[in-house]
Amino acid sequence: MQFLIRWVLAPLVRFIWRPRVVGAERVPTTGPVIFAANHRAAVDTAVIPLVTPRPVAFLGKAEYFTSRSLKGRLVARFLTALGYVPVDRGNAKAGLAALDAGRTVLRAGGAFGIYPEGTRSLDGRLHRGHTGVASLALSTGAVVVPVALLGTEKVQPVGRRIPRLAPVEVRFGEPLDFSRYDGLEGSAAIRRAVTDEVMDAIAELSGQVYVDRYHQRPGTQAA
Repeated sequence: MQFLIRWVLAPLVRFIWRPRVVGAERVPTTGPVIFAANHRAAVDTAVIPLVTPRPVAFLGKAEYFTSRSLKGRLVARFLTALGYVPVDRGNAKAGLAALDAGRTVLRAGGAFGIYPEGTRSLDGRLHRGHTGVASLALSTGAVVVPVALLGTEKVQPVGRRIPRLAPVEVRFGEPLDFSRYDGLEGSAAIRRAVTDEVMDAIAELSGQVYVDRYHQRPGTQAA
């Protein structure tokens, strides 16, 4: 399945959508790497692994991997080949489970993708990042590569199941090294400082207006 995705599906997708990729040469080819991206559409999680010069793991809902049906098993194999890591998001410890899954990938020297905003931006702006990206970087020593996705919200607008043709651009920034904060993962102030630096880099790459508050879905209120 991985052979099929890497040598058949990925080239086909690149041929059809012809995404413009900027800065791929900045991506470290070895060692733990966190890809921290803005999030505009559900298709983002497929776009990044298909244009990144190394395998990237993302989190996937655990229920996608547990179906006993033929379709379910094929979906599970496909997601596994794409690098998805199953995690149960339906309990109070979902956030901790997500971070643990990310640490497992990074401590093995892999690459892990994360959206610091925590959810898709529905207003086009870049919102305040959650500090999970900082916890991962500080606890594993991974560098953080900021990523800007442009145009994916037109490929798959909210509510659309089937992607459509639209120009897409993926920009990779310079890797951010936070080794200067070794041993300070427990400091909330340091985690916030690291996260804000990552978000600043994403904003510069994407050109989005930055909003210093967490994204709230329609119908929800800030805690």
